[in-house]
Amino acid sequence: MAREIKFGNRTVGDGQPAYIIAEVGINHNGDIEIAKKMIDAAVHAGADAVKFQKRTPKVSTPPDQQKQMRETPWGYITYLEYRHKVEFNEEQYREIDRYCRAKKIDWLVSVWDEPSIDFMEKFKTPAYKVPSASLTDHNLLKRVRKTGKPIIISTGMSTMKQIHNGVHAVGEDNLVIMHCTSTYPCEPEELNLRMIETLRAEFPNNPIGYSGHEVGLVPSAIAIALGASSIERHITLDRAMWGSDQAASVEPGGFERLVKYIRVTEASLGDGVKKIYESEKSSMQRLRRVVNE
Repeated sequence: MAREIKFGNRTVGDGQPAYIIAEVGINHNGDIEIAKKMIDAAVHAGADAVKFQKRTPKVSTPPDQQKQMRETPWGYITYLEYRHKVEFNEEQYREIDRYCRAKKIDWLVSVWDEPSIDFMEKFKTPAYKVPSASLTDHNLLKRVRKTGKPIIISTGMSTMKQIHNGVHAVGEDNLVIMHCTSTYPCEPEELNLRMIETLRAEFPNNPIGYSGHEVGLVPSAIAIALGASSIERHITLDRAMWGSDQAASVEPGGFERLVKYIRVTEASLGDGVKKIYESEKSSMQRLRRVVNE
């Protein structure tokens, strides 16, 4: 079994350009025009896809948190009311679908509950993402599998046993596994990028990706060097915007550099076979005194 899968017309896996996902998430704060500007920024940067989050607030919000009060741009409201404020409806998602098709960029979502899967089946997205918070929800994983679409799972806040159990529940076929630390933003000491190598060894048939929440761009390029075949980073228009994910997000100019760093890293890795390049031969003729096979 090859370590690759298809997202629409794109092959994702070893030997392929990394599939770069600009995670809009809920950074749009419920505003479709802000979402469109983030899509524009992702397109300009050269990302392969933008991703949103789809929840059914009453189902996905833990009961003990629903009535908790919090300060928001919409006033002092319950957490459940806030979740409704940042949730796009079908008409808005149809506009996102239309806009992304016009801009020629893939779009997909993280589904947080089973009704959200039913909702998203109205759209022809190339894959489903299951967030780290839902890795242990095996009923959700099995319901996503029934759609027949490729699946991405994130592994933040999970033990190796929970990862193995989640993979067993969803099945290895057509599955990308993303290393992730679910801290926003995440300190370098907790990124644990070598987990990419660990997951590659544990799941030799699956492409392994990296979902990063750090401040900065370097770790994502390092993730490529360690074998990640997909990269997901949050995108925002301004890290000072209101929202819990903004501080761990990348602004448009930074996302453009991020894509460039990833592509340069890919080009730089080579095949590991030592050779003398044509560009070296003039230096060899000028500088090498002793020729010894």
